[in-house]
Amino acid sequence: MAPLKSLEELCPFIDSNFLTFCASHGIFTVEDFLIRDLYVLAAFAEQQPASEKLKQGITQILSIIDATERQPWVNGLELLEDARENKNILSIGFEGVDVLLGGGLREGQLTEIVGPSSSGKTQVCLRAASNVAKNYKAEVFYMDTGNSFSPQRISGFVNWKPGTALDWSEQSMLQRVMTSISCHSVFNIFALFDVLHQLEFNLRSQTCKGDRRVQLLIIDSISSLITPILGGSSSQGHALMISAGTLLKKIAHEHNIAVLVISYLKILQLQHGFLSTVTNHTVGGDRGTSKPALGESWKSVPHVRLQLSRDAGSNVCQASILKHSSMASGMTARFVIYE
Repeated sequence: MAPLKSLEELCPFIDSNFLTFCASHGIFTVEDFLIRDLYVLAAFAEQQPASEKLKQGITQILSIIDATERQPWVNGLELLEDARENKNILSIGFEGVDVLLGGGLREGQLTEIVGPSSSGKTQVCLRAASNVAKNYKAEVFYMDTGNSFSPQRISGFVNWKPGTALDWSEQSMLQRVMTSISCHSVFNIFALFDVLHQLEFNLRSQTCKGDRRVQLLIIDSISSLITPILGGSSSQGHALMISAGTLLKKIAHEHNIAVLVISYLKILQLQHGFLSTVTNHTVGGDRGTSKPALGESWKSVPHVRLQLSRDAGSNVCQASILKHSSMASGMTARFVIYE
């Protein structure tokens, strides 16, 4: 990433004093800046004589990171060739969802699944992880933000139940699938950046296990990491959110990885007795209404957005397309999950 000094012309508060302050905390580039705990950095800034100016510099950097990290312009032919080259489609394992998505998850793209609690979002993640590890002999990178990862469910998808005997081939298959899925617990946005930057370094260094490569990155759920940093008058949370989305799309594009992220969708009762559905976590809006906590700007981040729903007590889920480059919005499909 670019050195902080390169942002001097864009941010009047980034001067020699600000750069010296950052350097004293080991921050020399935009990447260094993003992976730091900014609340701690702001606390250190408070102790300096020019504390207000330093804090304004921190805020200004965050507000322009999205613009400085955009990809260069490419022409239509380059985009077509990129879409044709090394962009496999990975089956999730639920036939209805795969058909709805034109085959499954596309490498190089970020797919977001939204839905209320117990709508089947984590089940889709676990099924996708097991299916890609089993049928594509690929590595899967699973980031768990709420202790929802279930190795028992993964083994169930590989057709093994606790207490049953396995022959040699079945045992070998189960072992291969389980060792191909790397699960990382992540509980805040800064830990997310740490893990993603380490993954990016490993991908560039080609340090993946054996001759397999990472083909699927899952985050369940990204909204639980982003929602706590949003709100208030500061632009830091918004900038971190956009930077996280930009980094995920960059990893997907540069390394031909399918990225699958989960967000919540809640149905809230409004003042006038009508029901309104909104994506991601929600916060209070004007006059008793509600609005997406991740904001309108996040809607442009995913290439594909799928909404899940399920009736209480039913194992049948419904998936609906909200956004897709080649499939019509509003198309639906049903699939069955087993608790």
